[in-house]
Amino acid sequence: MISKNQYDAIIVGAGFSGMYMLHRLRSLNLKVRVIEKAEDVGGTWYWNRYPGARCDVPSMEYSYSFSDQLQQDWDWTEVMAAQPEILTYAGEVADRFDLRSDIQFETNVLSVVYNDESRSWILETDGPEAFEATYCIMATGCLSVPNTPDISGAANFKGDIYHTGSWPHEGVDFTGLTVGIIGTGSSGTQSIPVIAQEAKHLTVFQRTPNYTMPAHNQPLSDSFRNDAKANYADIRKQQRESMVGIIGYGYGFGGATTEEPTESILDTSREERDHLVETLGFDSIQRFIDIGVDMGANELACDMYRSQLGKVVKDQETAQGLMPQNYPIGCKRPVIDTQYFETFNRDNVTLVDLRKGGIEQITTSGIKTEQGQFEFDVLVYATGFDAMTGALLAMNIQGKDGIKLSDTWDAGPRSYLGLQVHGYPNLFTITGPGSPSVLSNMMVSIEQHVDWIFDCISYMKDNNYDLIEASGKAEADWITHVNEVAEGTMFTVSSCHSWYLGANIPGKPRIFMPYVGGVGLYREKCDAIVKNDYEGFNFA
Repeated sequence: MISKNQYDAIIVGAGFSGMYMLHRLRSLNLKVRVIEKAEDVGGTWYWNRYPGARCDVPSMEYSYSFSDQLQQDWDWTEVMAAQPEILTYAGEVADRFDLRSDIQFETNVLSVVYNDESRSWILETDGPEAFEATYCIMATGCLSVPNTPDISGAANFKGDIYHTGSWPHEGVDFTGLTVGIIGTGSSGTQSIPVIAQEAKHLTVFQRTPNYTMPAHNQPLSDSFRNDAKANYADIRKQQRESMVGIIGYGYGFGGATTEEPTESILDTSREERDHLVETLGFDSIQRFIDIGVDMGANELACDMYRSQLGKVVKDQETAQGLMPQNYPIGCKRPVIDTQYFETFNRDNVTLVDLRKGGIEQITTSGIKTEQGQFEFDVLVYATGFDAMTGALLAMNIQGKDGIKLSDTWDAGPRSYLGLQVHGYPNLFTITGPGSPSVLSNMMVSIEQHVDWIFDCISYMKDNNYDLIEASGKAEADWITHVNEVAEGTMFTVSSCHSWYLGANIPGKPRIFMPYVGGVGLYREKCDAIVKNDYEGFNFA
């Protein structure tokens, strides 16, 4: 018989959101347990160990702000921290606050079911025990379920197969091997230059070229770190009030500028744009304010981008293959890179532009496309994630009256503030769909969500409430607002097939998932709802 352990709160996931949620709830003297499928903390940074894996947010800003002592003690080594350093940081946090003692590792959640009679959540796992709790808090991350496309013959390949989202912890040595890699999104863009340095030959299969900007990564000096630490209070305040939770303190995000763009590209001449490309390269487009809201302005920026790409990549047929066409800059999550386009100037790298003929099947020795057969020893999937909803839907969540979350979200994810779903009382989602989440510095959004949930549970304890549930009207109104804010931006352009819309997953409903209004405005709205007696939430 399966034993059932009872808790006040169960947190699913021991990444940065789950660890901070545990730390906060402890101060309420609640009995809390974290369930984590991995062997240790770190979340996405535990699994994503592919070559070149690196954060795309300045490391001094991609860190917790809740402990000033932690901020002062920890020394980041680079502008953009690499995966091993971020994972070490996660481990340091777990050690410093003794978090592992309340985390159950190597345990996979199979179902999450609300019991109407006991008004509690029952979690079944692949282990010998189940869990029951008043509150269930999903800290499962937005990019945590790897997406492997269904390609004919995939099981026939005789060589080694890897996915960037679940990389072997011991690493992979590509020396002397021929490698094929599918995908040129963020993980592909980061891993391709590193794999190319090791492999005998690398063949890159690209469905859609990406807009990627140079990271300008470099070591951090002691003087810079000390300066940032001395100004952390102001840095954090600016982050929380900003659009995306990043201010580029001291060096600028992407290395281009620390100032907000103010110029209109529509006011420039062709000669002026050519001069900017000549002097600033890819960074030239970051100075314009109108490319995110005006398609004409955006296309001018795309022309500047393609012009610079043509200068970097020597073979013009390859350069043409790498040039994004027919979709705007900014409709997908920005990608940063280190020597990505320069890698295609190497003799041991071949680009297969699938726009000229797609993949027909995977064979025992490679990939057959409409353009011909390509053979290699190793196959790498750099095909991203089932973003934002994949982890939640995989856990077979059932709310009141047995309704399944998969049915509730049959037409796309719906939530109030990305924090709660109508029909699922006492179930919280950290950085869920409908919040800034993936459009922001996740650390800033995580802390804001965790603090909000902590304050909410504190309020419930103080007022002897047992249940909280988002109302159907509040949820519907919020979804309307999320779509209204996104309307007219590059995110909703019909030609853009981004994972923000779920377009990378066959059969997934197309709905814009994150909140475009920015972390500062979102925080204001959340605070206003609390001040108005948690408007849109029902208590019992």
